[in-house]
Amino acid sequence: MKKRKLKKSVIYIFAGLVALFVIGILGYNFYKEMNYRKTYEYKLLEKGYTMEEVPILLEKLTEEQITKLLEQEKEENITPILQEKYYLSKNLEDYLAFRKENPDRNTYDIVAMVNIHANKDWYEIIIPTDTTKNNTILVNKFYQLPEDYTPEALVNVSNWYCYGENKITQETYDAFINMYNAAKEQNIKIIINSSYRNYQEQEQTYQELKATYGSKKADEQAARPGHSEHESGLAIDVFTPGNTTTVNFKESEAYQWLKNHAHEYGFIERYPEDKEYLTGYRFESWHWRYVGIEIATQIHEEEITFDEYYAYYLEN
Repeated sequence: MKKRKLKKSVIYIFAGLVALFVIGILGYNFYKEMNYRKTYEYKLLEKGYTMEEVPILLEKLTEEQITKLLEQEKEENITPILQEKYYLSKNLEDYLAFRKENPDRNTYDIVAMVNIHANKDWYEIIIPTDTTKNNTILVNKFYQLPEDYTPEALVNVSNWYCYGENKITQETYDAFINMYNAAKEQNIKIIINSSYRNYQEQEQTYQELKATYGSKKADEQAARPGHSEHESGLAIDVFTPGNTTTVNFKESEAYQWLKNHAHEYGFIERYPEDKEYLTGYRFESWHWRYVGIEIATQIHEEEITFDEYYAYYLEN
């Protein structure tokens, strides 16, 4: 009898332990489940985002952005924007708003245009140019140089390299001479036709156009004062013998040489073809801007405009 009672006691104890173990497992799993339900992963999945989308959202968005995302209707196709190379977290709401207004735009254009403010009308906002950035200052239809700005180390360009009287910064001049000599070795002659002009000269040019053709046409043909790269002392307009007009320079060997080699001397094509929606200017094969070899090379390799480079690498 004692052995039977002992055996039953052991069985009861074992059963109790098993029960406690099962309860413990169930409790632990319940605890884990309750905690998981509190995670952003669970909430995003519940909102309708897929298992492929959620890791991207968690990686790219801040807690504040995720919280806001969960408070609204599911944002369709948000991940392509987040995966764009030049995506900037601070611009997320503007990307989404601009996409809704422009559903036919691809994600690259949406990100690029918002980054550089081109989702707005030209001159709609005016931002003072950061002149402390020296060779990388940005001057365009949003970023304006002050009226009294004068580039440091402006020098006269020898008539050996230009038509008429021209000035550029010393560093730009030195780089141009190196580029000029390299092109000359290939029997290509590059001549500066226009370079630095001050605020007052730019204002005169713009006002004359405005008086003759009106504001819209003037804005198409010239920058407003303070918004021209020529005021920086870093920009040059170039020609070559036989191709001395804005119409035919793009057909010249000089232009093709510049496209392939200008970055090696620190110059970029400032207003490339088919990029007017980003630069604000029509294609200008003759307009080149000095930014330094390292940055010019990166812009050339990534095939982006200086506006895009500035927004992502310098201003961000």
